Amino acid sequence: MGRRTRTHAVQAAALLLAFLHLHVAAAADPPFSCGAASGAPYCDRKLPMERRAADLVSKLSLEEKISQLGDESPAVARLGVPAYKWWSEALHGVAWSKGMHLDGPLRAATSFPQVILTAASFNPHLWYSTCQAIGREARGVYNNGQAEGLTLWAPNINVFRDPRWGRGQETPGEDPAMTGKYAAVFVRGVQGYGMSGATNSSDLEASACCKHFTAYDLDNWKGVTRFAFDAKVTEQDLADTYNPPFKSCVEDGGASGIMCSYNRVNGVPTCADHNLLSKTARGDWRLSRYITSDCDAVAIIHDVQGYAKAPEDAVADVLKAGMDVNCGGYIQTHGVSAYRQGKITGEDIDRALRNLFAIRMRLGLFNGNPKYNRYGNIGADQVCNKEHQDLALQAAQDGIVLLKNHAGALPLSKSKLSSSSIAVIGPNGNNASLLLGNYFGPPCISVTPFQALQGYVKDARFVQGCNAAVCNVSDIGEAVHAATSADYVVLFMGLDQDQEKEEVDRLDLGLPGMQESLVNKVADAAKKPVILVLLCGGPVDVTFAKNNPKIGAIVWAGYPGQAGGIAIAQVLFGEHNPGGRLPVTWYPKEFTAVPMTDMRMRADPSTGYPGRTYRFYKGKTVYSFGYGLSYSKYSHRFASRGTKPPSMSGIGGLKATASAAGTVSYDVEEMGAEACDRLRFPAVVRVQNHGPMDGRHPVLLFLRWPNATDGRPASQLIGFQSVHLKAEEAAHVEFEVSPCKHLSRAAEDGRKVIDQGSHFLKVGDDEFELSFMA
Repeated sequence: MGRRTRTHAVQAAALLLAFLHLHVAAAADPPFSCGAASGAPYCDRKLPMERRAADLVSKLSLEEKISQLGDESPAVARLGVPAYKWWSEALHGVAWSKGMHLDGPLRAATSFPQVILTAASFNPHLWYSTCQAIGREARGVYNNGQAEGLTLWAPNINVFRDPRWGRGQETPGEDPAMTGKYAAVFVRGVQGYGMSGATNSSDLEASACCKHFTAYDLDNWKGVTRFAFDAKVTEQDLADTYNPPFKSCVEDGGASGIMCSYNRVNGVPTCADHNLLSKTARGDWRLSRYITSDCDAVAIIHDVQGYAKAPEDAVADVLKAGMDVNCGGYIQTHGVSAYRQGKITGEDIDRALRNLFAIRMRLGLFNGNPKYNRYGNIGADQVCNKEHQDLALQAAQDGIVLLKNHAGALPLSKSKLSSSSIAVIGPNGNNASLLLGNYFGPPCISVTPFQALQGYVKDARFVQGCNAAVCNVSDIGEAVHAATSADYVVLFMGLDQDQEKEEVDRLDLGLPGMQESLVNKVADAAKKPVILVLLCGGPVDVTFAKNNPKIGAIVWAGYPGQAGGIAIAQVLFGEHNPGGRLPVTWYPKEFTAVPMTDMRMRADPSTGYPGRTYRFYKGKTVYSFGYGLSYSKYSHRFASRGTKPPSMSGIGGLKATASAAGTVSYDVEEMGAEACDRLRFPAVVRVQNHGPMDGRHPVLLFLRWPNATDGRPASQLIGFQSVHLKAEEAAHVEFEVSPCKHLSRAAEDGRKVIDQGSHFLKVGDDEFELSFMA
């Protein structure tokens, strides 16, 4: 048996043993209410959900009501209501949390790539499949008696505005439309909805909660913390950057919950902002269910921000703003006194409770034993099953981005390396936990990049080179010696969770510590150009490697999850053709001169402020949003017979306004839904894979304006699809373009307007011009 065959056999055996270990013990009954003997109206499944929830709330005493307004809600034994824990995590797989416990018969769950890498596939169908798997595994854990809640506080859909943000890894990237699409797909997959169509099902497989609403993308930078930060945000930036993902989460995804953030926006804590929670989320977007605070955010309104003068005022501020449950015990501690002081009313409390119990009822937790209800057949065998683990591998494969491939350094030749030697160097090369990112649970399998590469190369040696990603202690001499004695060298560098995570923002955009020196010296010593693999969530400035001919290839692999080591090896050896594209701009080190606290998206040439993200940034980049190479060559062009611009007839009589710069525009709201529907048209793109390998390829459709006056973006992603093409195969990809949605921009006051005149659709190097004249 060859080394590669042995390695794969070992992996298969480990997987089988893990599977058997997960299922040796019998499952316990999950907590539920309304057994067979109950005749209370709130247990009557024939009644409307709202009536059932109202009936239950009416039976609670004041003290019992207040006790239910924290994330750890105690049992109400006299009514047969079990305890419930609202806080569960499932960002990229079921994770350790208060509400879910992977320490019983089930001791692992599928660990998908960190979101930033999954997003890089630009494949909504893949996103949906992974999120379906997460929802099923969460329900499986619950049905196995290892959970006290099914409300999953994910996804994180804050726009990755600043490359230093420690939690950017949790997000789908910097584009609000792409982030909104991910939000909707995540919610639909987790909650048991179809990928498209109606979201009005009364049943929930699990409950998704989009966070953190809104303008939250700073954790701890130079002493400025998320708890005290007051984000100064314009109406224009709120309208076209910070809020759209949450709008999509609610309107397109049908989310059953959202989470308000720690920070203030323009002086008001988001959890105490009636305009955000009640007017915007519940009113404009029609969110019909619960809103939670981030953990201890209610206490912070009084204790840190000083916005509320007394604890009871903080309680009143959030409940009257529209929040329902406090992650923490602050309302449970001060709620009764707030009521008795007249700062909150009985209806303030009851409204929140009706929203909360309605979610628990939609989850089937007041319908008798969940095992015998709609999702009762989802058991332990759905956790870590083969289908989900294959998805984890595919998500890692399809997200990996090839950033550089000089002189065909990749793919490596399996036949040549089978009898050659390879040195695997770097702190991220042989530690499986580093593949997982943050908010993770114990994975089903654990294979490091070095272990995976051993399956391809008989003579493989690992040298860590640095103590960790911080690389403040290194052994460059040992690494150089390994490089000189090997035929091939692969370096695994980047960041880890000590460099970027919740409450940790970066101060620098370069590789930490002595990593750059290590890479350069190893590259100088190696016999052939080396391969550099970067494991990180946020972007790093690797200009030195991009310009160094002794570094033949650069691969970004994010935090690729449980199957990441295998996926990386398959990409390096050409068993998978990389097709990922960067979901964020990679900025140069000089960008750190921009204060992280400056929330403006648009550039200000008068002060030298460069703007943020590909939509508004005016400066040099290391790599651009949407960049990525492949082992194949692709071409794109608009198919003239399929792309049909809209007829503008029938929408005359609109009132036009002119900006100070002379731009004439039309208000989208005034146009109305009917006119907007009539303007929709198809844009058809012919894409061809010119070989030499089969591959999956993201097709990105952008809108470009003739100029960037009036705060227009330089360009805007308006559609994307992923298509698999065999070598030399061509296909037509159709996008539906809605001018009211895709050709509009945000005016300074936040209104959506369409500018009169030319607009350009762009895919690859091809453009299609159309003119809007009402």
